[in-house]
Formats: sequence, structure tokens, C-alpha cells
Amino acid sequence: MVARKGFGLGAALGAILLAASSAAPAQPAGHTFVLEATPTTVAWGNYDAAARPVLTIHSGDTVVFHTLLTSSPTALEKAGVPSGQVEASLRDVFAHVTDRGPGGHILTGPVYIEGAEPGDTLEIRILKIDLAIPYAYNGFRYGAGILTDDFPYARMKIIPLDRTRMVANFAPGVTIPLRPFFGSMGVAPPASFGRYDSTPPTISGGNMDNKELVAGTTLYLPVYNKGALFEIGDGHAGQGNGEVDVTAMETSLVGTVQFIVRKDLKAGYPRAETPTHYIAMGFDDDLAVAARKAVREMVDFMAREKGLSRDDAYMLVSVAGDTDITEVVDRNKGVHVMMPKAIFAK
Repeated sequence: MVARKGFGLGAALGAILLAASSAAPAQPAGHTFVLEATPTTVAWGNYDAAARPVLTIHSGDTVVFHTLLTSSPTALEKAGVPSGQVEASLRDVFAHVTDRGPGGHILTGPVYIEGAEPGDTLEIRILKIDLAIPYAYNGFRYGAGILTDDFPYARMKIIPLDRTRMVANFAPGVTIPLRPFFGSMGVAPPASFGRYDSTPPTISGGNMDNKELVAGTTLYLPVYNKGALFEIGDGHAGQGNGEVDVTAMETSLVGTVQFIVRKDLKAGYPRAETPTHYIAMGFDDDLAVAARKAVREMVDFMAREKGLSRDDAYMLVSVAGDTDITEVVDRNKGVHVMMPKAIFAK
């Protein structure tokens, strides 16, 4: 089910990025693995410290993940997708995976990273994200989303994706630029969490639905278990901040991701870094509490990494940071703070 390949483009690009990063320790060039989404390589709706790994790799290695959208073949066909365009892998997973829940996301993994120990930080370099299919869907249903009383029914819309122009043809005269990203990327939470629902994001990442986590971004997650046990899925062709009707442009994606075990970093909460911004995150059922967590995380990061006093770091977040709503629909709401790198001396 898992194909191992030699040192290819993904690993080469990862090595270049690694060499260019002054913050990361030197790493040997790794191997590249391909992980297909099959009944034996997916976790349906959960992150779990007790889960059996489907692939074991080393720090510096790269994995090409094939992932599946979170909808059934029957629902897609009913909404208008031709039978021949429903992925065979999605049919196989729906037909043969019976161990499901408590959430509904189909996640590829878990992947065990040798050497990752509790207290470490897993650096996740998102090298490349490709569309796997020529369509996405958006859907809402009563009881989910932010306007449940306004829309007391369910609807699904199929959205054609133009992979040449990288736009979605949402409606006549309405095209949306594509920015594919994975709504869910996470490691197993502490064992005390048990089999954790894939829906609400938490201290180990998971269903963050952060549209900034596109190719070229690096995600940092705290490690709570040996091997970290990384899972990925919930592909989005694009999304607005808030994800207000409970879904984005949901689609299947192929992601090329490099993993670095960082013994020198102690991340207590998920954070990320783009070529232009630092990103701090906060999750909580109460949106105000989530905002406080995200702001506090950025204040702590600025004080630690830039040598600012906490007073100055707090002021800097207010005058230069953007505090954005990530999502309001995953039970635990999400807020992220974007701090531009350009304001700092090189």
C-alpha cells in the first residue's frame, strides 16, 4: 500500500529549504515516500495516541500524501458528479472502512516519525499541494454553520475547478482564485484525550481550517507521543476566513510534506510561518477566549524570538498584527494572529 521512492524533487526542494533556514539544525537529505489513501492507510474521524502507524519515516524525510474529500460517493453523485469522476479510492474507503468516528473526516495516516518524543516540536514543511480531482463541493445543513435558523435545510453545490487557470467556477460570472490547503493537519493528542474527535481543533492541531497553511508554509506542532503520529486530510481548494456555512471548497488533494524533528524548539501550541508572516493560533469554544489565546501566543513568541519585553510585544501585536477569525464552526472556534516579517530588520 505504501510505495518508497528515491530522493526526488520533493526531497530535493525540502533539502534546499532546510539549508536556507538559519533556525533549523542541519539535516541529511531524506527519502521520499508516497502514501496512498486506502482502507488500510486512513483514520476515519479521529486522532488517537493508541493508533497503529501506517508508515514510519525519519526526520528529514518527505511524504507525498494522497487525501480524500469528506463526502460519500452517493452524496456526490446525487449532487451532480458523474459516476466516473468519483474516485475509486473514495469508493474503496467507504466500502471497507467500518471503524469510524467520532468525527467525519477521512485522514491519511498516522505517520510515525522516528526520534520524535514528547516535548519535541514537529516542523512540518508544506512543499507542494496539488488538486487531485476537477471539482469541489460546498454544503450546509441545518444545525451546522453560523446561520442555522436562516437556512433550516441542507444543500450541496458542486463547484468545477479549472486546474489550468487555478480558479473555481462558482457561478456564471463568479470565479474564485484557488489557494489549496489542508483543513486538518495534526499529531496525536495526549493519551489522556483518548480517541479524539477530528472536528474540533486543539493543542495538537487537527481541524484548524486555517487558509494560510498553503504550499510554502511551515507548521510547528508540539509532540505529545513517541513518533508524533501525524495525520492529514480535509482538503480545501479555497476558503474564506470563518468557513461560515461549515464547509470550504472541499476537495481531494495531494500534498508533499517534509518533516523535521526539532529538539531545540519547545512549542506549547500550534503555530506557523509563511514567507511573509509569523502566525499564532488559538482555539476554544468561546471565540473571545480563542482570541486571547492567539494574542498571548504571539506576544510570547515576539518576546522570545525578537527579544522584546512583554509590554512591547503586546503593543506590537496591537499596532502591526492582524487578528483574524479562522473558523467559527468546528465547536472549538479558531483565531489566528498574522505578524508581518517585513517590519523587522534583516
